[in-house]
Amino acid sequence: MTSSKKQGGNTALIHSDYVAPEGFAAFPVGIHHASTVLFKNVAAMRERNWQNKSAYTYGLHGTPTSFTLEARLAEIEQGEYCLLAPSGLAAITLVDMAFLQSGDDVLIPDNVYNPNRELGNWLARSFGISARYYDPLIGAGISELILNNTKLIWTEAPGSVTMEVPDIPAICVAAHAKGVLVALDNTWSAGFAFPAFEYGVDIVMQALTKYQSGGSDVLMGAVITRDQALNSRLQAAHMHLGFGVGMDDAYLVLRNLPTLKLRFDAHDASARQVANWLTTRPEISKVLHPALPDCPGHAIWKRDFKGAGGLFSVLFDARYTEAQTDRFVEALTLFKIGFSWGGAHSLCVPYRIQHMRRHWPHQGILVRFNIGLEDPQDLISDIEHALATLHA
Repeated sequence: MTSSKKQGGNTALIHSDYVAPEGFAAFPVGIHHASTVLFKNVAAMRERNWQNKSAYTYGLHGTPTSFTLEARLAEIEQGEYCLLAPSGLAAITLVDMAFLQSGDDVLIPDNVYNPNRELGNWLARSFGISARYYDPLIGAGISELILNNTKLIWTEAPGSVTMEVPDIPAICVAAHAKGVLVALDNTWSAGFAFPAFEYGVDIVMQALTKYQSGGSDVLMGAVITRDQALNSRLQAAHMHLGFGVGMDDAYLVLRNLPTLKLRFDAHDASARQVANWLTTRPEISKVLHPALPDCPGHAIWKRDFKGAGGLFSVLFDARYTEAQTDRFVEALTLFKIGFSWGGAHSLCVPYRIQHMRRHWPHQGILVRFNIGLEDPQDLISDIEHALATLHA
């Protein structure tokens, strides 16, 4: 206390001399909530720099809880720097705002996560940034699309709906030869199945909403890089956009990180079992799973990837109408209808893919599966029962 004078009740509620003893240790990371961060004195306040994460300045820039999560995510991706964002889409926006300005050009794969496409269209419509879409299987040929004002190339490995696997190393070589940055949405691999920085990627984006959360209950994103100069630009955009995350949400992701690899591998094993079974079904014309030989880009997946996770798509035989495939989706019981993936529960979503892709050569309705942690044989039985409704 600052004086021996007895304080009033309200003051005593707000100010206390008690400090918990040091020496407490436990496995969970502590949850440090803060908007205001306290400084020991004025000199300490004035010497702090919000860009330097060796100390704390304001809750928006982080607490020990978020700093710990950022460090662990960077380790998983084998990066050096990490920033958290309120969602996966917010993380994509952060990258665009850090490296694009009016008059610039960005290249986006035609199979990109649709909100990224919509963001690109918005940048073109409202901010004078040209957004062009390329064939995800273009590989080294992307060099011919790079203009003098092209500043950023987005990649997604694989496309999270149509599942083509791009040749990321070839794209990176072509981009870097012309001084262009490459950003990768690496959510499908959770940072485990594809070591992005080893293959030349400059900036990695993750939707932590998926495997890192694992509980279908958190919205969060991350942007990771190895380069300090790139990170400084990302930090500036992060501050100007006012991006912050709640420490309770950060704790939920931290709590689930120790089981991330175990869960990812379990999703992967079950998804391959279900996908292989679906290849035997006459109702399905094509299974779009990168680990299967006829998936576009399979050879690249086999060369560069170490796993596959739980997300894949199928094309129904062209004889089935949208009404029939919708009936199939609604007949599923274990699979619920919902977007996202990486949680314990299996999901299924039909797509009107012709409305999303500029060039889509295949016939038949596309349906995407997220294989959760249920017994795969039960999931197969559920699909088999729902397939019977196609002929009802």
